[in-house]
Amino acid sequence: MLVSDVVAALGARRDRSAWDRGVTRYALDMLEELEVTELTARTVERTLLDGAPTWHDYSWGGCALIYDADIAERLCCPSELRRTRGGERRPNAAEEWLDTQARACFQACMRIKRIVSRGQEG
Repeated sequence: MLVSDVVAALGARRDRSAWDRGVTRYALDMLEELEVTELTARTVERTLLDGAPTWHDYSWGGCALIYDADIAERLCCPSELRRTRGGERRPNAAEEWLDTQARACFQACMRIKRIVSRGQEG
């Protein structure tokens, strides 16, 4: 499936939550940085990881956003931003902002993978 078709499918989404809009933005960012023009369901994740072994390594290695405030702004609604003081406080007791970003990147990859899989079926 062509990357441009995946971008169009992501652009057609009507995400309602800040988290979903952020995940879609990560997906679009990953696709913009690709040097390939076509994706297959078997190679989506490996291609998007861009050499990193896991999404944790992708996030912590600086392949996505690196500042807590930027990550918080992308993934949080206004009340969550106030609660975390714009990313100064941890998102929750179990994670740092880069861990939260890794989770969002994984979900973005799965979103792209579903689109590519559906496109290759038809």
